[in-house]
Amino acid sequence: MSFALILGYLLDTLLGEPKRWHPLVGFGRWAAMLEANLNVDGATTAVQRGGGVLAWVLAVVPAVAVSMWLCLHLGWWVDAVLLFLALGARSLGEHARAVMQPLAAGDLDAARSALSRMVSRDTTTLDESGVAAATIESVLENGNDAVFGTLFWFALLGGPGAVLFRLANTLDAMWGYRTPRYLHFGWAAARIDDVLAYVPARLTAFSYALFGRFTEAINCWRTQAPLHDSPNAGPVMAAGAGALGLRVGGAATYHGQHEERPVFGIGAAPHAGDIWRAVLLVRRTTWLWCAALVLLLWLAERLYG
Repeated sequence: MSFALILGYLLDTLLGEPKRWHPLVGFGRWAAMLEANLNVDGATTAVQRGGGVLAWVLAVVPAVAVSMWLCLHLGWWVDAVLLFLALGARSLGEHARAVMQPLAAGDLDAARSALSRMVSRDTTTLDESGVAAATIESVLENGNDAVFGTLFWFALLGGPGAVLFRLANTLDAMWGYRTPRYLHFGWAAARIDDVLAYVPARLTAFSYALFGRFTEAINCWRTQAPLHDSPNAGPVMAAGAGALGLRVGGAATYHGQHEERPVFGIGAAPHAGDIWRAVLLVRRTTWLWCAALVLLLWLAERLYG
């Protein structure tokens, strides 16, 4: 499995996300169809939650089962390919760069447009600092969702584990909103993602601290993370912002609804150049995780065959 992790990471580094026929795109369409048919408007809370559970099972379980069958019958290289398809390390940097470059050049409209492909919030009224802060938040949080959580579950369960985590996280991103349509239907998707990401998020937060301002990161994690609605996004963003010595968070508009959110981190508001600092923080943390997990997996293979 250690070789599969190395190969999967190298494939992501060299190739990035497939430009066409990405499995997550097809999965998203399948999930949207399930939601359209199983999310009944005006139904009771129990019916909506039940529909959400059924939709989650129908979306995730077949994909994980097929992944397990392929890995068992075709060998370790399938684990590597599944990790490559689930991992989003290179694409995270590419999306951040697409915002940073026009923002640094003074093209605020282009930066806002690029940011809208990374986040679900309304970006049309953000100023330069707001665009930079929203991008950094996305980089830090998606470091856990697209990289470290995926690596964690790969280390535990191989390729099927990476698939399980990434699909569960995708459904949370699609259905986990507290809007009238998704409040009850998306309850299961949100709770399952919370459980799967709980340990990786805290390891991610600590890893961010190691590569930044350690004391500030730990203090921000301890004092600010509980203010966030998400048990996992809070530690990741608070520790990451503290490690960078920047302030992110604050009020934002999602799906037409204004939300007052806590401020994370310390120091000054970010600017365009700070986006790449966040990318480098995630990248260095990724190297640490890959090295540590390869060593642990190699030792496990030697000890237990």
